[in-house]
Amino acid sequence: MIGYYNYTVWLTYMSLLSAVMGILVSLHGGGHPYWGIFFLMFSGFCDAFDGRVARSKKNRTEVEKGFGIQIDSLSDLVAFGVLPACIGEAMGQSGPGIAGVTRLKFHGNNLIWISALMLAVMMWYCLAALIRLAYFNVMEEERQKTEGGCRKTYEGLPVTSSALIFPTILLLQYVTTFDITILYFIALIVTGFLFLSKIKICKPGLRGILFMVAFGIAEGVLLLLGMILVKHVHI
Repeated sequence: MIGYYNYTVWLTYMSLLSAVMGILVSLHGGGHPYWGIFFLMFSGFCDAFDGRVARSKKNRTEVEKGFGIQIDSLSDLVAFGVLPACIGEAMGQSGPGIAGVTRLKFHGNNLIWISALMLAVMMWYCLAALIRLAYFNVMEEERQKTEGGCRKTYEGLPVTSSALIFPTILLLQYVTTFDITILYFIALIVTGFLFLSKIKICKPGLRGILFMVAFGIAEGVLLLLGMILVKHVHI
């Protein structure tokens, strides 16, 4: 079969499969956003180490390196572009389902406009993620020709940051009685703009990556505890 299947690409493949499962779980049966967010975080975990694992193979050919770059971006688009939008759709369909949440009810034309606005936000977020990933690939290829080595900074917010941003948003539901769906969609808008911004962000080293992984694990534990302790959470 075409393609490569050695250990250098396993984490990327796992990230993509996790993202697909997250999309299916989020949209199945009226929406399960809190289960979908776990798959988003797992994809983030895989992405945190896939580059280091790939670079550990010293005899990779240029074709293998190019293949790894391409599948990494394609996987990231699904995991950190499409999946967060699908989680937003699940929240719009069912809400977090926690007892005491105040949900606004829309009817007729109001419902149509609200649905159209939510759709526009999700489309915007996915488009921003796509543009950011494509632009990064092109600029990284140019940088490698002139500078070489590993980059020190990122221009714009990396799409993988969504694996920490959106779980944090969902955690807020456990400390408020109001539906945080609107806040989630505001986060989609802002994050999309940050993807395309020209802000400079330092590339984290191993310590930074380990800190973010630890932070993500803590988020996952808190989310799971919340789902267990709050009996009426919709899972």
